[in-house]
Amino acid sequence: MKKLITLCIFALAMFFGSQSLMAQTSIITVNEKASEITEKLRKFIKFDNEQEDQVYAAYKEYMQATLDLKNVANVEEGVREKINALLEDKMQAILSEEQYLRYKEFPKE
Repeated sequence: MKKLITLCIFALAMFFGSQSLMAQTSIITVNEKASEITEKLRKFIKFDNEQEDQVYAAYKEYMQATLDLKNVANVEEGVREKINALLEDKMQAILSEEQYLRYKEFPKE
């Protein structure tokens, strides 16, 4: 009986550990993608360090939101458009008018 309880506790600990590992992996993936896009944009648009930090934060939030959408079974209509519009609004606020026009020319992946 003691071994059975120990086995159940071990299995439960493994289950929670794997959930935590998956969450950490998704956060790392989001950070890597946001960093990669920010670096490409920095080379394409040529913005300063403060703008770079803000662009990184905006893309990090965007990537997390799109990842969360992939994990949801039922997605309401217009949610993707709202997320994209939010990113566009943030980018327009961060960048100057000339930079924003260059951003609009940036090839979307």
